[in-house]
Amino acid sequence: MPVTEKDLAEDAPWKKIQQNTFTRWCNEHLKCVNKRIGNLQTDLSDGLRLIALLEVLSQKRMYRKYHQRPTFRQMQLENVSVALEFLDRENIKLVSIDSKAIVDGNLKLILGMVWTLILHYSISMPVWEDEGDDDAKKQTPKLRLLGWIQNKIPYLPITNFNQNWQDGKALGALVDSCAPGLCPDWESWDPRKPVDNAREAMQQADDWLGVPQVITPEEIIHPDVDEHSVMTYLSQFPKAKLKPGAPLKPKLNPKKARAYGRGIEPTGNMVKQPAKFTVDTISAGQGDVMVFVEDPEGNKEENL
Repeated sequence: MPVTEKDLAEDAPWKKIQQNTFTRWCNEHLKCVNKRIGNLQTDLSDGLRLIALLEVLSQKRMYRKYHQRPTFRQMQLENVSVALEFLDRENIKLVSIDSKAIVDGNLKLILGMVWTLILHYSISMPVWEDEGDDDAKKQTPKLRLLGWIQNKIPYLPITNFNQNWQDGKALGALVDSCAPGLCPDWESWDPRKPVDNAREAMQQADDWLGVPQVITPEEIIHPDVDEHSVMTYLSQFPKAKLKPGAPLKPKLNPKKARAYGRGIEPTGNMVKQPAKFTVDTISAGQGDVMVFVEDPEGNKEENL
């Protein structure tokens, strides 16, 4: 797909969505140390929140001391250098970024750095269930996540991290695959109501699978959403665990509705006499019941 001037503009929707998503991802990890990023472009400039984020993600301490109160620019540069040196020693390679870029708020490079952290700590490094060790080592992070999702919902043709998710139904399928009964009716969701579909799936995932909404329903179904933002959200699912007390519901299956009784037997019924029978829908789930009666000539008549 050719890149247009609109895509490259500073206010391009995908850029704002990515900044929002990456900021929320950082804040989810920073919660445990009571820190928060309000503006990703400026709030890493003194190095303190960046250091805190790296220590949470890696479960390690910095390799050398840093300034706890970096009031001067030189102190800020030194703090960010401590963080970047840590990443280098952890064999996490950053491209074209130095401490000056972060202190000066170069948003493009900051977003690139956060994406590298997401790839490493959320996708490449964790051990996932339902996956062999060899599978993880051979694949790129993108293909690893895509393969895991395809394995969870093989009945949907998932091949990307943007268009395939834009009617919200694939989110419902993924949630229900991780916890059967959380979104049992996703197949009947109206694709013309993508925000409602995404909101239902993402709220259930947030409430009962511990999957934070680092992207909003409106953002994930946006036609211009970028793959990095969607991957950031979906990368949380492999580690999701169902919480006790989840409101699991049986899946709707109209084929499990059945009718029985003398009234539908091929013999024994009389003209203008009651033909009694029972329609059992308990295994089919909730829904409207329609009964069609067919006469010996094959004519059908609907009866409510």
